[in-house]
Amino acid sequence: QVRLDESGGGSVQSGGSLTLSCQVIGSIDFGYCMAWFRRPSQYPGKDQDKIAAICPGGGRPYIADSVKGRFTVSQDDAKMTLTLQMNSLEPEDTAMYVCALGRNSVSFRYWGQGTQVTVSA
Repeated sequence: QVRLDESGGGSVQSGGSLTLSCQVIGSIDFGYCMAWFRRPSQYPGKDQDKIAAICPGGGRPYIADSVKGRFTVSQDDAKMTLTLQMNSLEPEDTAMYVCALGRNSVSFRYWGQGTQVTVSA
């Protein structure tokens, strides 16, 4: 049984910063990639977007163009933790941020419940 627990969301003003963490609970017996997705609150019908992904030994982490230069993703294999550092936040970053884990950076088997990020102007 694997569970992903996100934390670190909250409300900040435009220009502020937040650090999101995703803790893997349980045992993983395969090489895995992890990613952050977000679901914009102001557009309920909009699909979620993958904004960052990282695979150990898989080269440079993926960062979506919409957040490049502002967000960085890192992974601590020993602690089985994925971190998303978000700087220079904008109101458009307001969303539910969800952590995911899978065998590659495209298909994800496990999903967290999400943590809400709200950025006010």
